[in-house]
Amino acid sequence: MDTSGLDLLRTAVLLLDESHRIRHANGAAEELLGQSRRQLAGQPAQPWLDGRDSVLKTPLRGQPWVWLIEIPVHQGGHLDDLRQARDSQAAQRETLRNLAHEVRNPLAGLRAAAQLLEMELPRDDLREYTQVIVAEADRLAALVSRLASSGQPAAVPSVFNVHELCERVLALIRLEFGERIRLERDYDASVPDMRADRDQVLQALLNVVRNGAQALAEATDLDAPALHLNTRILHQPMLADGQHRLGLRITVIDNGPGVPEALRDKLFHPLVTGRAQGTGLGLSLAQECLQRQGGLLEFDSVPGRTEFRLLLPLDLA
Repeated sequence: MDTSGLDLLRTAVLLLDESHRIRHANGAAEELLGQSRRQLAGQPAQPWLDGRDSVLKTPLRGQPWVWLIEIPVHQGGHLDDLRQARDSQAAQRETLRNLAHEVRNPLAGLRAAAQLLEMELPRDDLREYTQVIVAEADRLAALVSRLASSGQPAAVPSVFNVHELCERVLALIRLEFGERIRLERDYDASVPDMRADRDQVLQALLNVVRNGAQALAEATDLDAPALHLNTRILHQPMLADGQHRLGLRITVIDNGPGVPEALRDKLFHPLVTGRAQGTGLGLSLAQECLQRQGGLLEFDSVPGRTEFRLLLPLDLA
């Protein structure tokens, strides 16, 4: 049996051996179960099937596998929910655009002050910090200009390595939070260079990672605050604008206190935050940046584990 055709199915498919261990999983199964086919290989299938409805089990003859398991994935309602959420947030984004007008002047002052300070510093290693300030101010100024625009700016696609982008985000977080937070990564080496608007993807990822790091820094009762970043390829992902052949998932996980229950339905709305020092802008802006790329931002949260997933169509370079 040629297993490549299984990746075209929306139904999650597992191929089992005679001992009911997983020998192959298609792309839909990877997405549904949250693990790659390499991680699933050799695991007992039953723990993954317990509590699931409509599981179909078909015996195979003359094949290297003994059983074919189908787990239907019902995504129609999920897609409707995504579209409704996108529509409900559109009006609130106008708040961000109004706020952008107020940010421009102090941002320009911050950049000018950093440049003046750089000229006074005696050492190159100290100038690196002011150069970071200037570079980030320039990036934010471009972002503010886009937010202040009444229309949706066109994406400016370029080809880039997503893991280099992830490393830049982690470097910025390490510079901001030092050694207080343990930073971990688990990158899928098979992810190719992608074509998208690099600045918007960077902005979305930085906002999500910084949000998690700030939540960890404010949780004074954590013994070992940690933030984990991983990447995975998705097969046949269902995104806000429909199904794509390939997608990219960037997952940001922290072991902080979690998202308060009262905020979960409106977490991506502007000015909504559960942190004492939060502004409520970062996640809303991250969602908008991803949606402009045809992607979306999802999350799950319980105390001790909050997981944000940045989902993007993988347009190959």
